[in-house]
Formats: sequence, C-alpha cells, structure tokens
Amino acid sequence: MRALRSLSLVLLSLLGSATAFAEAMFQVEVIVFRQTTQQLPAARTAPDDWAQGALPIDSSQERTAALNSEANKLNPANGYTVLLHKAWTQSIGTSPASVALSTGVEQFGHFPVEGTLDLKQDRLIDLSANLWVNQFDTNGSLNSSELIKHSVRLQSGELTYLDHGSFGLLVRISPL
Repeated sequence: MRALRSLSLVLLSLLGSATAFAEAMFQVEVIVFRQTTQQLPAARTAPDDWAQGALPIDSSQERTAALNSEANKLNPANGYTVLLHKAWTQSIGTSPASVALSTGVEQFGHFPVEGTLDLKQDRLIDLSANLWVNQFDTNGSLNSSELIKHSVRLQSGELTYLDHGSFGLLVRISPL
C-alpha cells in the first residue's frame, strides 16, 4: 500500500512537470541583417496575407534586447546592416505558436521587413521562420522581395545563426 502511494506521488509529480513543460515562458530575440548591399533576385513579391493569421507582438510583451553587442557588430563598417532587432516574451508549448514580426513604415499593407515565426517546444524548440525583406518603388508599391524560410531545432538559451545568401538571422530563445 505504501509503495502504491509512493508510486502515485511520483506519477503526479511527473504529470505536473509535464504540464509545466507543455507551456513555458521564454524571451525570444531576433536580429535580421543584410550581409551585402546586393540583393538576390526575387521570383515573387511577399503575399498580401504575409502574416497568415499570426498575431503581432503586443507592446506588453516587448522586452529590452539582450543581443545589443552582437547587433552593434553588424554595422556598415563590417559589411552589414541590421534590418530588424526585436525581443519579446512568449509562451511556447507543444502546439505551434505563431507571431507576426514587422518593422518600418507600412506601405499598402507591407513593411520593409515582415513575416512570421512559428515556435513549439517538445524536448528542443522548433522554429520555422518565414521572413520577407521588401523593396518599394517611389510610389510606395511593393517592387521586390527576398524570403528567408528556414526550419530549425534550437537549444534553449543558445544563439543560433541562419544564413540566406544576402541576409541572415540571429535567434536566441531563453527560458524565463
């Protein structure tokens, strides 16, 4: 009987830790940067529904960036330009959570940098990035776009670099 009660306590604690693991709070930080002044030719422009139902980052979720020294190294003297640098808190669980990112002045529903990040956590964190870097004509209409589309598994707290020819992405997702 005592062994059965001990086993019950162990199982309850495991279930409690699995529930806690299912939804955890993280600080997500993303830097999108251009590696050269040349852009890759785009086969198509960013779609009008680029956010695909993802929710934008609420101002209450925004956090102070921790990767400022890394962003400062990505300067024109070193051949780089930072296009987007954002940090926010987000709950990540076993179901994908999608967030819409954008920066710059909106022109006819598009931003200079726009896209989505899908995040979910099992043992590692799965990240799917779908980010567009857009160019506009003198009338403000979307002229061309470059797409970085990557899916990767991340270690929590580890800085990860995703390369895409003319631009790249730095991501760190740390538990809170």
